[in-house]
Amino acid sequence: MSGAFGAAILSACCYGLGTALQAWGARRARTGRRSGVGSLVGVLRQWPFGVGVLLDLAGFVAQLVALRYLPLFVVQAAQAGNLAVTALACVPILRIRLAVRHWAAVLLVCAGLALLGASGGAEGAAGGGPRTRWALLAAAVVLGAGALVAARLRPPGGPIIQGVVAGLGFGLTALSVRGIATLAPTGLVRDPAAYAAAVSGACAFVSFAAGLQRGAVASVSALVIVGETTLPAVTGIVLWHDRTRPGWTSAALVGFTLAVAGALLLARFAEPDAVTAD
Repeated sequence: MSGAFGAAILSACCYGLGTALQAWGARRARTGRRSGVGSLVGVLRQWPFGVGVLLDLAGFVAQLVALRYLPLFVVQAAQAGNLAVTALACVPILRIRLAVRHWAAVLLVCAGLALLGASGGAEGAAGGGPRTRWALLAAAVVLGAGALVAARLRPPGGPIIQGVVAGLGFGLTALSVRGIATLAPTGLVRDPAAYAAAVSGACAFVSFAAGLQRGAVASVSALVIVGETTLPAVTGIVLWHDRTRPGWTSAALVGFTLAVAGALLLARFAEPDAVTAD
């Protein structure tokens, strides 16, 4: 249990630090008004960006471990908490000053995660039956169609819907990973949940990136935070019977609320490159 929670925290730290390093790499590559393919190549050639990508991969592996052993509401709240890591990392890396409200938000996230770590029980039933896994794949396909529609809509409606799609996509990815029956390669190629995780993850990543580019960073990020935490938490409790330790339900609810509220207050740090010093 403690090792799995450590994996969830490690995942959040990797994601958060990776985001800050990628933003640093993007700033290093910025030259005048240069844009398009040239600037993209310049960003990819920056070592901080490459290290950030490697940290994202490490975070994903740690998240997979946590999802196999912890209730979804604990893991996803921890993922939302990666914004606190990003905010803290941006202070020395991007030389950004955090206002009092941002420090308060970081403390909220830490307090919430501490409560969740203390209250989280064992995960409920893992996997689910074939119907559940096929339902996850069907939901991923529907989400993909929604992503295509949102990409064609103009601002402000388009980016807002992309934020919703991204949030639900990240949440559905977590559900799909939890629904995978076995991690053996021969089992993965036949498991609809594995394909659901791939489709929903791709839709979420593309929609989030496009939404940040076309819309307000804070609004899109807030929608993502709500979607990636609430959907898995509720589904995990209802579908897989995730539970807290006996007598710790109220503490878990308070912890989840604090962690998500703090992440929402830090939503603008989802894209640190858009942040300026206060």
